[in-house]
Amino acid sequence: MENEAVATEAPFAPITYERRVRNDLEDKLPKPYMPRALVAPDIEHPNGTPGHRHNQLSVLQQHAAFFDQDDNGIIYPWETYTGLRAIGFNPIVSLVMAVLINGALSYVTLPGWLPSPFFPIYIHNIHRAKHGSDSGVYDTERRYTPMYIENMFSKYAHTVPDKFTLRELWYMTEGNRESFDFFGWIASKLEWGILYVLAWDEEVMLSKEAVRRCFDGSLFEYCAKMNMGGEGKMG
Repeated sequence: MENEAVATEAPFAPITYERRVRNDLEDKLPKPYMPRALVAPDIEHPNGTPGHRHNQLSVLQQHAAFFDQDDNGIIYPWETYTGLRAIGFNPIVSLVMAVLINGALSYVTLPGWLPSPFFPIYIHNIHRAKHGSDSGVYDTERRYTPMYIENMFSKYAHTVPDKFTLRELWYMTEGNRESFDFFGWIASKLEWGILYVLAWDEEVMLSKEAVRRCFDGSLFEYCAKMNMGGEGKMG
């Protein structure tokens, strides 16, 4: 009975065998189930990204803050465009993405009810921009939960344990789909597709380290530094 109480696989639910979750996380990372407000740890980086400053922002706020070019807590479409260009996207892709991102996220983050013609994103309210069919790594207050990123890879990364192929990434987003959540389905596919294009490695795979650093925004800092000719290290 004790073994059944902690079982993660059910004989009559084959999907639980196909998508295995880790049962050793507490041996490698303190309280992996506890959402972290300031850092984005995993079992290889229990204290988060070395050298990355959180500036007392939540993990999602840190992710968004890279695009806040003047550090005033508001991201306008032209700032999103500038940030996308800095991390390596071409002008056309950056323009389209800036329109989509600010168009989708602006209204829900506004401090009032009236829409703004400038489509600003308010970092203070970025937690309101959560959509369905996501990975669950961010909670509803936009803290970061290590357990979810570890289980994401244990479930879907079958070729290499800590990397996704494009096919595996597709299956992961399919596995996270919620019924009738059409916006969430599209948003999730777009977000992960953009990350894959941005951060694939020499094996044309997306590493867990790139994913983790995307969550706290340090990946963007790394990409911008590399595009400027600076030396950096992903690990």
